[in-house]
Amino acid sequence: MIICTNKMEYPLRSQCQRVQKQAMASKEKERASLTRTAVRGSLDAVSQQMASHPQYLDSFLRAQHYILHMDGPLPLPCRHYIAIMAAARHHCNYLVYLHSAHFLRLGGDPLWLQGLEAAPPRLRLLDHINKVLAHQPWLAACSHIKTLLKCGEPCWSLAELVQAVVILAHCHSLCSFVFGSDADSAHSPARGKSPTPNGAPPAFAAFDVANGNSNGPRPLDNAAEQMTRPWSVDSSDDVLSLKERIHRSREERDKREERLLHADVDEDDETMYLEDPSRFVTDPDFDYQEFARRDEDHFQVFRVQDYSWDDHGFSLANRLYSDIGHLLDERFRKVAAVSSPHGPELKRAVWNYIHCILGIRYDDYDYGEVDRLLERDFKAYIKTVACFPDPSKNPPCPLRWASLKTSERIHVNLLVMEARLQAELLYALRAITQFMTA
Repeated sequence: MIICTNKMEYPLRSQCQRVQKQAMASKEKERASLTRTAVRGSLDAVSQQMASHPQYLDSFLRAQHYILHMDGPLPLPCRHYIAIMAAARHHCNYLVYLHSAHFLRLGGDPLWLQGLEAAPPRLRLLDHINKVLAHQPWLAACSHIKTLLKCGEPCWSLAELVQAVVILAHCHSLCSFVFGSDADSAHSPARGKSPTPNGAPPAFAAFDVANGNSNGPRPLDNAAEQMTRPWSVDSSDDVLSLKERIHRSREERDKREERLLHADVDEDDETMYLEDPSRFVTDPDFDYQEFARRDEDHFQVFRVQDYSWDDHGFSLANRLYSDIGHLLDERFRKVAAVSSPHGPELKRAVWNYIHCILGIRYDDYDYGEVDRLLERDFKAYIKTVACFPDPSKNPPCPLRWASLKTSERIHVNLLVMEARLQAELLYALRAITQFMTA
């Protein structure tokens, strides 16, 4: 009998395990469906496009929410003002409008929105590094970091500067996605349309809906709660509870839009941040220039073998700005993990081509692959979105590669965004490392 029981135990256990796996898979599938529903019902148009790749979107929203709303050395209104400065470099009305609304709702001084000249000296000091990272990141130098950290009374701390640099790079790269998606023109306030068709800014995440936070950003008197509340859907959440929360968020959607667009914002303030974002820009003629050829000595090629994200940037970012390295690294891994019928070679060619035009080279990569895999029009599109995402100067150029589906076109824009983000971070973090070791 003992032998018989043991013989029967294995198929029964196997069957039980299969049932458990099926139940878990079903639960995860339903959770993913609910999350996608929350995304479509509660996020802005840009994030809705990203929702065609839900695993990537989750990592993007986690990082963005952490940067703009969770614990960190910079006050919340200052973070959004830095985001305004970054978006204004590319005349991205969409992001300037949204971060201006956030800035005011979080208690920011409306006078600052009159232009960069009205901002405090500490923020104005960021203008140069903002300009350099946005257009010619290879110019980022140890001297720029030294100026910010050792400039008398308005100086920055190292932790504050790292967070500011992350915000700048994040918003610069997001401008590329907005431009590539033509969301800026489609939802620009200048055309009489709400930049948030569903009433939520980009920083408002699907996991906020799941956690019962359906009112968008909170005022400063709730800042302590904002710093400590959960920022992801916990794996132990009950699906029925998630359904109820999403249902409540749907019921409040119309009220949320009205609050988001009008609460605590005077008409004069609203008119102010609908104006041309060039008031936040100095030296408007400073733009992307072709990186020097390899045989020229004026600019030294950035070699990943000497300073890479995995070996250097990740650890420095994480040490000076807790957990941000993990969140950014997850974004890079998730965008690379998106399945593509064209294979990993095409994704690597896109990534390495963007880094190449920004002066970053991989010694172990054959750049002949770029010309072999990327058609001329495709390369022109990538370069425009990565280096010239300015609708005031360049009309959006559509990606007309016939073999690409909509989700694949979005994936291309995500690759451009993430490759640009990593490139800016590498230059900035290398400059910070040089300052620390000088």
